[in-house]
Amino acid sequence: MDANKRPGESEELTIDLYEILYLFRRKIIFIIVALLVGAIGAGLVTKLLITPKYSATSKIYIVSSSSSSVVNLSDLQIGTNLAPDYRELMTARPLLLTVASNLGLSYTPGQLKNMITVANTSGTRILTVTVTSTDPAEAAAIANELAAMAVKWLPEIMNSNAPSIYEDAVVPSSPSSPSLIRNVMIGAMIVAVLYCAFEVIRYLHDDTITSAEQMERLFGTMPLATIPEEKGVNSDNDD
Repeated sequence: MDANKRPGESEELTIDLYEILYLFRRKIIFIIVALLVGAIGAGLVTKLLITPKYSATSKIYIVSSSSSSVVNLSDLQIGTNLAPDYRELMTARPLLLTVASNLGLSYTPGQLKNMITVANTSGTRILTVTVTSTDPAEAAAIANELAAMAVKWLPEIMNSNAPSIYEDAVVPSSPSSPSLIRNVMIGAMIVAVLYCAFEVIRYLHDDTITSAEQMERLFGTMPLATIPEEKGVNSDNDD
């Protein structure tokens, strides 16, 4: 046994959850302040330092018709099978170069591809073409031009019937990212958690005995008496 070890002291540090909760209760004002500081800081960063981005979406309906007037079950099945091919080919380099040229954009095919998301709604023959840009009008223009060029270009490449555009992209009125509310909540929680962690660490490193119960836990014995601290007593009382 370590000769320097205090009697009754355990091998491992014991954390009293009740004391931790009581600590947080005493520091509730500071925790609230930390929440406010984190929320305000995150809000200012989101508003002033992060450039908002806007998303616009156009939609394409794929049906391969074997007849000019009738679409049968086989046609629908073929259209479903074609959807993954359309999704892949809509970000092909030749098509992106054409879109950039038609709109007079200076983006490279790689940059333009990073702005585009093509998704196939599960169980349908619908492709959604979403373009994200810092300019809302540009996002809508790219989405519409890409859909229009795909309707003309892809059937020639795939030797299939042309799909149809059933919904044009509109200029978004509000940004898709960043989310101000989400960032404010995350910022508030991060600062509050860091402050609570600081207080817990400071509490664990404070070996001052402040109560009889704490002395019993550390040394295994209760003090015979405690002397309360007197405040405001004048030591220079006159006789």
